[in-house]
Amino acid sequence: MPPLLTPSSTMMCPHGGTVTAIPGSTRAQAGGAPVLRASDTFIIAGCSFAPVSPHPCVSVKWVQTAQRLKYGGDFVLNQASVGLCLAADQATQGVVIIAATQPQASGL
Repeated sequence: MPPLLTPSSTMMCPHGGTVTAIPGSTRAQAGGAPVLRASDTFIIAGCSFAPVSPHPCVSVKWVQTAQRLKYGGDFVLNQASVGLCLAADQATQGVVIIAATQPQASGL
């Protein structure tokens, strides 16, 4: 089973921007940090994507979550989850890179 994502997980956009997660609830925890859900807020800072004009990644929309594990009516996120990095105009810029997670709790 893939490890669950928390705000301590290291996530990036494909252009090197840092994904910061802001959990909507902190009650369910894994490894001492709140478990993340697709409905939480994810912002991206430091994206350098500029094909013609600056068009950086600014947020994440999760399109694949854990399949069986829910918290607060929403599916949680795990290392196998897929998130799309979006620009301010909601254009898809690529897929979130999940570089590190907490190792203590996992779920499908």
